[in-house]
Amino acid sequence: MNTFPSTLDLAVEQAKEATKNAISDGYKLIQVELVVPEIALQSEALALEFASLFADDGLKVKVMFPDTGAAALAKRNWGEQPFQVTDMGSRFTSIETQVAPEDEIFVVACPSSVEVDRAEKLSQIAADRPVVFLIPQLEDVAVVGIGLAARQLRERFIKNIYSSYYLRPIEDGAILRCHPFGWQIWLENEAEATNYELATELATKPMGEDLDRLMMQLTTPQGEDNQRLQPKKKQNLLGNLQKFLKALSQ
Repeated sequence: MNTFPSTLDLAVEQAKEATKNAISDGYKLIQVELVVPEIALQSEALALEFASLFADDGLKVKVMFPDTGAAALAKRNWGEQPFQVTDMGSRFTSIETQVAPEDEIFVVACPSSVEVDRAEKLSQIAADRPVVFLIPQLEDVAVVGIGLAARQLRERFIKNIYSSYYLRPIEDGAILRCHPFGWQIWLENEAEATNYELATELATKPMGEDLDRLMMQLTTPQGEDNQRLQPKKKQNLLGNLQKFLKALSQ
């Protein structure tokens, strides 16, 4: 049975295990999403966690950052490591030159919509080698667009990225996806050890108006008309985000 992580450290451990299991189950194009404020600032630390995980299993790991500066900073901070660190290429360097035949798995730290073309190219070059995108931000409408080309990009690439792990605090609860489990809604419950209890599990990711309707159904007692204590719930949500941020700084 899946459990809700009480700290960000536990969430990262869950994400690592879920990603290993997803790869074992045959998934090659994978993403890990921790949707909390300022998580992108921790992309270097997360990349080190995942790269070390796969290196410890004897795999030849290639860690990629969106730009040369981020890759150089990681090399300086990490020192000698049993894996390679590079960038995703630039205007003057194609991503093809950053991939070697001996690479067995790729860990890509926080790629944005600016790098979406290179991310797609990497997935093609990698072929049957796993590619793990850590906290990706590939779908920025302002950059990717909403026209035919954007739809084609989503159809042939973005929609095919498998979410091995997803954690997002929302008002009254959180969304959690931890492979091999489905998309779960957890509601705040102070009586539980983690302050959350599992409310429902879905086959697809809950989004937009569908998510709003589902949360209304789950949090409004039957026969009552919106009797929730909204200020208290909002304070709890803020408190959860602050806990996440505090954990990040440790």
